[in-house]
Amino acid sequence: MEYRAKHRFADMSARKVRPFATLIRGRAADEALELLRFYPNKAARLLEDVLKSALGNAEDRGARDVDELVVTESRVDGGPMMKRIMPRARGSAYPIKRRYAHVIIAVSDLAEEEAET
Repeated sequence: MEYRAKHRFADMSARKVRPFATLIRGRAADEALELLRFYPNKAARLLEDVLKSALGNAEDRGARDVDELVVTESRVDGGPMMKRIMPRARGSAYPIKRRYAHVIIAVSDLAEEEAET
């Protein structure tokens, strides 16, 4: 069975989070947590929290063995943009785009899925 966790409107650009999402995709969940724990980036902290939430959802919904879960999906989509204007010299203005992201992580037990098919 697949267990998901979402963090919508994450206060970071999707472009900064995507390399870490590709890093953990397809790995065992505990190995992915260990990888993210040793990166000093804010994006790694963000993905670590979402992955912990997905594991908590799995445990809550009755996953048999949480240690054998695998990250099947880790996706970072772009969210909305807050648009502001920064005044500049001589009456001109520069746009400021405050970007947000939607982070989706799914974990599942691959051995259980293979047994069903």
